[in-house]
Amino acid sequence: MAREIPFFKPDIGQTERVQIEEVLDLVNLSKAEELEEAFTKKTGASHAVSTSSGTSALHLSMCAMDLKRGDKIICSVNSFPSVPEVVRHFDAEPIFVDIDPEDFNIDLDAFEKVLEENISKKLKGAIVNHVGGQPTDLERLYDIAKRFNIKIVEDASDALGGTYNDNPIGATGGDITCFSFSPHMKNSVANAGVLLCEDEELYERAMLLRNHAIESSGWDKYGNLEYVYDVVDIGWKYDISELDAAYALAQYERVDRAIEKRKKIAEIYDEALEGVKHVSTPIRKRDHIYHHYIIRIDRNRDGFARALKERGIHCGLHYIPLHLMSYYKQKYSLRVNDFQNALQTYQQVLSLPIYHNMSDLDVEYICDMVKEVASKHI
Repeated sequence: MAREIPFFKPDIGQTERVQIEEVLDLVNLSKAEELEEAFTKKTGASHAVSTSSGTSALHLSMCAMDLKRGDKIICSVNSFPSVPEVVRHFDAEPIFVDIDPEDFNIDLDAFEKVLEENISKKLKGAIVNHVGGQPTDLERLYDIAKRFNIKIVEDASDALGGTYNDNPIGATGGDITCFSFSPHMKNSVANAGVLLCEDEELYERAMLLRNHAIESSGWDKYGNLEYVYDVVDIGWKYDISELDAAYALAQYERVDRAIEKRKKIAEIYDEALEGVKHVSTPIRKRDHIYHHYIIRIDRNRDGFARALKERGIHCGLHYIPLHLMSYYKQKYSLRVNDFQNALQTYQQVLSLPIYHNMSDLDVEYICDMVKEVASKHI
């Protein structure tokens, strides 16, 4: 019987259990506040807002920017559906941009061209994601944004604990950066997100709207609202539970170790799969934390993935381009060939399992099975 290796498995240890027990015992400070402090300390960002998920952090960033109907936000066509989704909830318009075929991030030449063609007061900014844990060329991105006077929101769901030129993602120059603690899983052990920003006004608005836009003298340690309060805007229920915050805090305390383990696994993959017929390993252009290890299969990617699954190896796909999704294709009359780089990349990419608690035997088995499938691949 084949070894069974899931695409992702959460690493839960004693640290998570201790943090959660403290919540259940109703002791110590707010875990949500501890999580926010941990982010500002580690990244150097001025402000952190913990949220119930990475998607709620993205949506809250649009709220903080006061996005309105008819406004426009640029995003890569190679993104998770949460990116354009948070834009559409305002009846605002996402503008899709093709990708760099080497690192799968947004193509900055195309990004600049789209800005030149769409510049107006309605164009508010861009949501830029860091695919697989490798950031885009942020220095150039910020320079373009400054020239066109737009805001940059970074979707760093794949870049938790990552860096750009050795500087922590989250305080490198973007207006807002959003993180997620459960980007892999449909049924997550816990959900958590964090929004980082430098601007005091964006921070205060995000904090206000995070919990129904309620103004009050506060809550007690049991979560009871103080006696007198007011509602000053239309908000959301995006604050994080203490249990979720405790789990996220424990995971964040160990993020550097997790990254180092993934880098070691990536090195093994790189060496073992170099020169393997039909398979191309990731191109590293900048700091890379290998949140995903994305390979290319030169033809019949789906057949390759099925063969791996038959051998017990579950793979991922990052991502199906947004212009192929029924809603966006119909809403904006998009054609299959509108984004050639994203389309070709989608037809070839495959994400291999890579996570902190994979054993050496798991990694060795995956390498052997990729070679075996490749040797028979048609």
